[in-house]
Amino acid sequence: MKIVILSQNNNLYSTKRLMEAGEAKGHEMVVIDHSKCDLVIEKKKPGLIYKGKEVTDVHGVIPRIGASITFYGTAVVRQFEMMKVFTAVESQALVRSRDKLRSLQILSRAGLGLPKTVFSNYSKDVGAIIDKAGGAPVVIKLLEGTQGLGVVLADNRNSAESILEAFNGLQARVIVQEFIKEAKGADIRAFVIDGHVVGAMKRQGKEGEFRSNLHRGGSANIIALTDEEENAAIKAARVMGLGVAGVDMLQSARGPLILEVNSSPGLEGIEAATGEDIATKIIKYVERNAEE
Repeated sequence: MKIVILSQNNNLYSTKRLMEAGEAKGHEMVVIDHSKCDLVIEKKKPGLIYKGKEVTDVHGVIPRIGASITFYGTAVVRQFEMMKVFTAVESQALVRSRDKLRSLQILSRAGLGLPKTVFSNYSKDVGAIIDKAGGAPVVIKLLEGTQGLGVVLADNRNSAESILEAFNGLQARVIVQEFIKEAKGADIRAFVIDGHVVGAMKRQGKEGEFRSNLHRGGSANIIALTDEEENAAIKAARVMGLGVAGVDMLQSARGPLILEVNSSPGLEGIEAATGEDIATKIIKYVERNAEE
């Protein structure tokens, strides 16, 4: 098969691993920088140009779309869909997952556990927002933040009010979430492919850090999920419409609480923590569906 990886950097760990895994199974693997594609919109004849050449005879696509280029990256994925090419992450699911507020609304409607969350349109009544999120301490997140950037822990009411007022003054959209103390600065990343958890790790924030992101110096270890955690991860990926997803959860006294469903989860941390060949599992997922 000819499988395209949409990535802006072919030196990234995830991109390289997918290339290796696909080539090991005899496929022609091609990396295309989605930011440099031209889309040809024509009646019953959609096309895609990359570096001056038409892209043809593609069997499957694996999108690795960065958050900063979601709009155009999604358009490229949609173009492949119009060309009747299977994509490991569908364009609509990609858009859905990148909208934090919409994602939480979808997960809530599906009956999944979530931290108490409040969103407002620059409300001046910041005290009421903090109360609705369970009172200080609260976690305040920029809607556009990634990898732990734009996430602040306000450990008392005064600082929470000051931070909210500052964000409101900058017209920066934020969500306010309850702080889950019993999680102790750790979360779980469950990697879901085609409705199955293929690996899970527990990420622990470094000393004095409540964010567990590996990009911020956190550590990761393999973890065996409970049935409740596994079912929550699978359901979260399903309701978001994602065939490949990284589901982030907190362990709480009231069960697993979904933080985020990531449509472009990195492979480095999960493969190192679990020893699983996640890249090959993604290639096999593409194989099964591209054949169909």
